[in-house]
Amino acid sequence: MTDTIIVLTEDTLASADVEKLLALHEGETYAYRVLVPADTDRPLVSTIIDNLSLGELKEAWNRAIGKEPTHHEARATADEQLTGSIAAFAAAGRAATGSVVEDDPLPALKSAVADGDVVEVAVVTYPHAVEDTFHRDWASRAREELQVPVLHLYAGTSELG
Repeated sequence: MTDTIIVLTEDTLASADVEKLLALHEGETYAYRVLVPADTDRPLVSTIIDNLSLGELKEAWNRAIGKEPTHHEARATADEQLTGSIAAFAAAGRAATGSVVEDDPLPALKSAVADGDVVEVAVVTYPHAVEDTFHRDWASRAREELQVPVLHLYAGTSELG
């Protein structure tokens, strides 16, 4: 079996994100498995704060008035994000597999690590003011619960979370 890096992302990985991930393990032949949550249940206040801090006024308004994606809409969006992320790996010359997981990705991460051969988890998200500050983000939670290294990258930047 091939050693695997699990990549948990909340959006489609950009080519720059994939290049950054591959550069971290240059010369290695890891398998990459992408997990994308079908996120339909984000916390109200922290989501609005995140939207406002990123200048996403329409998204903040929609969340404030209770406009949430249906399970079907969230799953369709996650499927598109997964397909795009796998295509970004292919464009970089690397194969990747993946799946859409439930709102809370921690159970899927635990299961993947328990299946064996996972050497690292890379979490690629946008900055989340409240979760990142109070260490309730996916990467912090994964570090607490998993027995593998967890790297947190901010999407579209060279910054580490």
